[in-house]
Amino acid sequence: MTGDVHAVAAPAGGCHILHGCGFPAPGLENFEFKPLFTIGSFNFTKPMLLAVICTVFIIAFFWAAFAKPKIVPRGVQNLGEMGILAVRDQILRPSLGKKGDTYMPFLVSLFFFIFLMNLMELIPVFQFPVPSRIGFVWPLVAMVYLLYLYLGFRAQGFPGYFRNMIPSGVPSFVLIILIPVELARYLIIQPFTLGIRLFANMFAGHLLLTIFALASWYMLVLSYPLIFAVGSFAMTLFVFVLELLVDLLQAFIFTTLTATYIADSLEPAH
Repeated sequence: MTGDVHAVAAPAGGCHILHGCGFPAPGLENFEFKPLFTIGSFNFTKPMLLAVICTVFIIAFFWAAFAKPKIVPRGVQNLGEMGILAVRDQILRPSLGKKGDTYMPFLVSLFFFIFLMNLMELIPVFQFPVPSRIGFVWPLVAMVYLLYLYLGFRAQGFPGYFRNMIPSGVPSFVLIILIPVELARYLIIQPFTLGIRLFANMFAGHLLLTIFALASWYMLVLSYPLIFAVGSFAMTLFVFVLELLVDLLQAFIFTTLTATYIADSLEPAH
């Protein structure tokens, strides 16, 4: 009896159920990785490796697709054109119109880079969504907003950019509240929500998938009634399919918002 109580009460950190410990519920430790190698004070970890793999794969894919393009596309070129047209017709054109085709390489690269990093959580061996580490999300947000500000200043001028943030014809006494609210929306809230949305969805999805996958195996190992393990495994499959949709959706949302912000910087909404 004492051994059973100890098995349940034992701390989960660094413990395994087959070693006499209880179920080590997934948590923040599932998002921490030991360095693959260290150079000075720089630690190269698994998420960094996955980001590099995604970058190399996207470059190699589109290089193979369009290094020697043919009038009638086949094979890799056909897939590449389908991907580009999907981003153009579903993301770029609705926000920027045909004149926005200048930004198509940027938006295509951004979409597929984010989508592939998200997709890593569903690929065996890799099994980790890179954007679930928020340090990989903020550089993307910074890149988008530096471009957003640059285009806004270039198209509207520095004073005009900030002046166009405020709707015209607003009474003076309302401006006291409206000006700080609009400045906060453009410069703080929009970039924050752009990044936190991607991070939070990937973090929560990976944690949920890990919980159900581990629970299925543990209940099977401990000879619980089979229906419990089967039910947990069914939830694992459901979350797996759901995450596939979320991975695509979050890449779509991030890129669509980027296109919208670019359009707003080129032609002010007010």
